[in-house]
Amino acid sequence: MDILYHGHSCIQLSSGGRSILIDPFISGNPHAVTKIDSIDADFILLTHGHTDHTLDAVPIAKRTGATIVAIHELATYMGWQGAKAMGMNMGGKVTLGGFVEIEMIQAFHSSSIILEQEQKIIYAGMPAGYIVRWDGLTLLHSGDTSLFSDMKMIGERNSIDVAFLPIGNLFTMGPEDAETAAQWLQAKRVLPLHYNTFPPIAQDGEQFAERLAQHGIQGSSLKPGQTLTL
Repeated sequence: MDILYHGHSCIQLSSGGRSILIDPFISGNPHAVTKIDSIDADFILLTHGHTDHTLDAVPIAKRTGATIVAIHELATYMGWQGAKAMGMNMGGKVTLGGFVEIEMIQAFHSSSIILEQEQKIIYAGMPAGYIVRWDGLTLLHSGDTSLFSDMKMIGERNSIDVAFLPIGNLFTMGPEDAETAAQWLQAKRVLPLHYNTFPPIAQDGEQFAERLAQHGIQGSSLKPGQTLTL
């Protein structure tokens, strides 16, 4: 499996000619090196409604025919924008395309669609994370979240090969809490997300990876456009 980091919280998983995109925020990311017109996807997973996780979902879905998967309210909104969308909810599991199983897990954050010109905020359902089981691997994308104790239970019930965790602080947990989350999840490898996109969330991804090594966890700090192959 190839894991391509597009920057911020956007991860693309590819294997056997199939591709899953998570939280596409590329055209608005000053550090992104990929153009959205070059991205192919079979499914697009959204963790919550904030623009820095959804900005490019509809354009990519319309061009590629990908199905957007999100919590029910957000999926409904994406469908109203003309994209093919499928809603699910917390704790649910589904097999997509006959090749990957996803499970929606909780996250502690907020979720809305903000219409600046109208000064209007639309409720987008609860924020979420995903467990992705594909190609013999179990991967966890936590979405934007704080540290919460049920991560221990998630780690006990799943053998997580790779966890994608935010470290930016301010809007999510910072490096210290993410370090604890990695231990509670019992993840074999962790990739930090949601940092360095903008000055308020500046963090040192390499330093975070070094701290994980002290707990026997492999940290992989990728730059936008870099790929990790498992």
